Amino acid sequence: MYIIIVGGGNVGYYLTKTLVSAGHEALLLEKDRVRYRTISEELGEVVMQGDGCQADQQMEAGFGRADAVIAVTGSDDDNLVVCQMAKMEFNVPRTISRISDPRNEKLFAKLGIDATVSATKIIYNMIEQEVGGGELIPLAALNKGKLEIVDAEIGPKSPVLHREIQSLGLPSEALIISIIRDGHALIPTGETTLENGDSVIALVNFEQEHDLRDIFAENK
Repeated sequence: MYIIIVGGGNVGYYLTKTLVSAGHEALLLEKDRVRYRTISEELGEVVMQGDGCQADQQMEAGFGRADAVIAVTGSDDDNLVVCQMAKMEFNVPRTISRISDPRNEKLFAKLGIDATVSATKIIYNMIEQEVGGGELIPLAALNKGKLEIVDAEIGPKSPVLHREIQSLGLPSEALIISIIRDGHALIPTGETTLENGDSVIALVNFEQEHDLRDIFAENK
């Protein structure tokens, strides 16, 4: 099975390693040249530098013979474009997309994406599971409190790269509750420094969600 992964953040990196270890033929397509060099030093020829949204580079990567294309960049828009082009231009049998905003899940399904994976939804499910003392934290409690769970990936052009959490100027009703780094979940402190490839999980009042996302948005 030939599988193409678009996006070389932590998710794409570890997914590629896992697929190769399981004996699959895989290719990781990463747009950023610095990130490409870093991961290709370890993974070698299974990493290609290129823009997964560009048809010519999709062709070079072998979309035409791919059994599956998995888009895991930090941008829902880019992931949608990658999967739609894989379906419409190359007739890829199965497309899977990471989504940061779970409200996009129905849209992606409507537009023909075969499956979506939402870190936010996974965290929601974890919150609903049983915790210490046999108590449950219901998802409804977050909704009634007007809270959202935000998943943001730190890229090489992010303005918060190499900064401590306490220096970010977070919205008044926002709290970073976890950082996924190198496949492990960390409980951060104010002195935790954000690194390239980190996935940041935060709770925020829905009225301040856009302000929080703007803090992590990569410079174009």
